[in-house]
Amino acid sequence: MRGVFLDALTMKLEELDRSALESTLDRWDFFNTTTPQLTAARIRDADLVLTNKVALTRELIEGARRLKLICVCATGTDNIDLDAAAARGIAVRNVQGYAGASVPQHALALMLALATRWHQYHRDVMCGRWSESPVFCRLDYPVMELAGKNLGIIGYGDLGRKTAELGRAMGMNLLLAESFQGHSSSDRLPLPELLPKADVVSLHCPLTERTRQLVDRDFLEAMKPGALLINTARGGLVDETALAAALRNGTIGGAALDVLSSEPPPAGHPLLEGDIPNLIITPHCAWISRESRQRLLDGVVTNIRQWQSQGPSPSAC
Repeated sequence: MRGVFLDALTMKLEELDRSALESTLDRWDFFNTTTPQLTAARIRDADLVLTNKVALTRELIEGARRLKLICVCATGTDNIDLDAAAARGIAVRNVQGYAGASVPQHALALMLALATRWHQYHRDVMCGRWSESPVFCRLDYPVMELAGKNLGIIGYGDLGRKTAELGRAMGMNLLLAESFQGHSSSDRLPLPELLPKADVVSLHCPLTERTRQLVDRDFLEAMKPGALLINTARGGLVDETALAAALRNGTIGGAALDVLSSEPPPAGHPLLEGDIPNLIITPHCAWISRESRQRLLDGVVTNIRQWQSQGPSPSAC
């Protein structure tokens, strides 16, 4: 059997132990990246396909006549036409829980960066402004103590829970948003109640039709003045034009994002203009610790082994 990894560059495999993966099949072909124009040819004779973000459409799946298993090297499967795979009897597997330490750590780092403004102070030090100071310190940017502040968590799955634990360790008070899945609980707040109370709002919910552009102008205007917004979940949760306007207008105190609606972002992206204050953007790197990537790769191997032990569906052949 032959397997292909369409976008192996997303995993930086040279830093990982991939021996278990390579032992699962007779042959593996690893491609750093795969453009839409090359996908069909690369999967045509594959029994198993690994993809992180390369899209597998109905047309591509129907053209891969040997394909039996698709392993997504991520949690989300929105880049796969699941109906087309099911119609062919092709199994689709994803991996969950691999970034349970690295993403909350990054969310906390973003909170701390906005709260302490250390990145701005560091920039000024390197530009010589500290050397020019008439006193021993500089007080150019306001610093927020997180202890005693309210942390609003929107999306209370594994990553939301662990981010909440880190917030509690910093002495923050926890506010939980109501579930978007219709689960009611006495300790959850509807957004109209949570947003005016939260000093920091951290997004951890999945991207669905209900949550797409959840953070729009009304959401931002309902936030507490000076509050901070953190997004390590999905870029599509945020109306990015509205966020740029809210930061320019001082509607909120700052925003720190690890995700954008289009990745990599195109030239002219509304959040990449140089005049937006109190904005931090990192390039979807919250999950990329070596430990996290190894757990992800190990999860892929587990999915392949479990599928092999069950045997392929006859309709997949």
